[in-house]
Amino acid sequence: MDSLKPQLPKISNEDRTPLVDVLLELLAWQQIQIDKLEQEIHKLKGETTKPKIKPSKMDEDAAEDDEENGDGCDKSKKNIGPKRSKTEHLKIDATFNIHPDTIPEGSTFKGYRDVVIQNIKFETFNTCYRLAQYQTAEGSYVSGQLPDGLNGCHFGNDLISFILYQYHHQHVTQPLLLKQLQDLGVELSSGRLSQFITDGLDVFHDEKDQLLQAGLSVSQYVHTDDTGARHDGKNGYCTHIGNELFAWFSSTESKSRINFLNCLGQGSDHFYVLNAGAFAYMEQQKLPPTLLARLELEFQGEAVCSLPLADPADKIVRIETALDWEKWLNQQGIKTKRHRRIITEGALMGGLLAQGIPVTLSIVSDDAGQFNVFDHALCWIHAERIINRLIPLNAEHVKAVDNTREQLWQIYRDLKAYKLEPTAIQAEDIKSRFKVMCSTKTAYVTLNLALQRMGNNQHELLRVLDKPYLPLHNNLSERDIRDYVKKRKISGSTRSEAGRKCRDTFASLKKTCLKHKISFWHYLKDRLFGESNIPPLSDLIRAAAACG
Repeated sequence: MDSLKPQLPKISNEDRTPLVDVLLELLAWQQIQIDKLEQEIHKLKGETTKPKIKPSKMDEDAAEDDEENGDGCDKSKKNIGPKRSKTEHLKIDATFNIHPDTIPEGSTFKGYRDVVIQNIKFETFNTCYRLAQYQTAEGSYVSGQLPDGLNGCHFGNDLISFILYQYHHQHVTQPLLLKQLQDLGVELSSGRLSQFITDGLDVFHDEKDQLLQAGLSVSQYVHTDDTGARHDGKNGYCTHIGNELFAWFSSTESKSRINFLNCLGQGSDHFYVLNAGAFAYMEQQKLPPTLLARLELEFQGEAVCSLPLADPADKIVRIETALDWEKWLNQQGIKTKRHRRIITEGALMGGLLAQGIPVTLSIVSDDAGQFNVFDHALCWIHAERIINRLIPLNAEHVKAVDNTREQLWQIYRDLKAYKLEPTAIQAEDIKSRFKVMCSTKTAYVTLNLALQRMGNNQHELLRVLDKPYLPLHNNLSERDIRDYVKKRKISGSTRSEAGRKCRDTFASLKKTCLKHKISFWHYLKDRLFGESNIPPLSDLIRAAAACG
């Protein structure tokens, strides 16, 4: 069985008789049977076999959910109604009337039949501004001024828009983009191209900062996920926060819970606050009661941020930076690493609550620990994958896993139905069946451990019973972050802070434009030309939320 499998000689077409074809089919069937027997032998010996992972039905159901929410298209449904011209909405730049070469005598003109030819002119358009100069009687000079918007730059906004679009949206690398522009006749250096990609883009950074604040202010829940994002030769992470209304990305060196809380506070004045919400979090995280009582007694209801004190006797200590916060912890004599972490997380939570983020905000995630804040809800697709990836060792294990997966799928389908028409009776039935499933003991120990973990997460997995509007999976976040990953694979890591900032900014703006069906090309031109035909994206987020 361990010897090399002999290879059949190549058989020419002349030698492929009906008998030979039958024998070849027989050999192929025998090889399939041999492979199955080898797998059984490996199982009986307790050796690792090639895993046979069945496709998840939950992924299929989630895809159907995406189509129902407008993220996909149902190809089974045909368009109903009169057929419309595909070109009737096109802008016509030139019109030519063409008559037949010969018109038979007695013919009557019956109008025109329009044939629209789509084309694009891909060429440079260079403008020379001749600035007239005059010398006054006093000997000084006056000169004509360039039009507004040029700002002394020798490159137009159309070109800059094209560069930003190609690099951030189409993922064209800088060397390829430079070669493309040079082939088109643009005289541009690599250094100048890099400047266009990273410098002078405050209008975009400012708008990106407003996205998260606007999105959180009108959202009942957000999706979140993270992925690797190397920077300056070091490993880092990019965190995504968003939902159907917006997408927001932030690259950092850490993916801790403190980092995630800091991410939630971006785009607004963020500070540390010790209030009831902060103390409730510290108690939940099992901060020692004596330390918690001391903090509650001394600082309850007091803000923590770095403004000078109006009264030296005032107990309010204001801190706005992480460095000053660390100094404050030292002044309080809090040295234990775990205690400092819990108090810091609690103070950041208190700051977010003080800014108006409701404690009822739901965070939908894949069960990564750093996202377990506020009202946490878990993705069912990720929960089911734990079961789906198990490798049974015998027939009894296979049966146990299949039964568990079938129960999971049925509960998932019932949750989808519950979201449409929630009832208390149905909610209790789902809770009961979920509890029974997670407490069932099988002959497969690994499966039992997976079910135990799932049972420990019951409240997060069944959060939708209390909030039927919550999604059952975190696919939206994974889709949003997929484009970011594609960009990372093509361009690699960032080197400068400006480059990292731009990557996050344009990823956020591009995905948010897509959610509101706005052309990213038109958006870039609108902002660079200062036309303001497209409203601020934060206003579009609030308007879409108001419309339901």
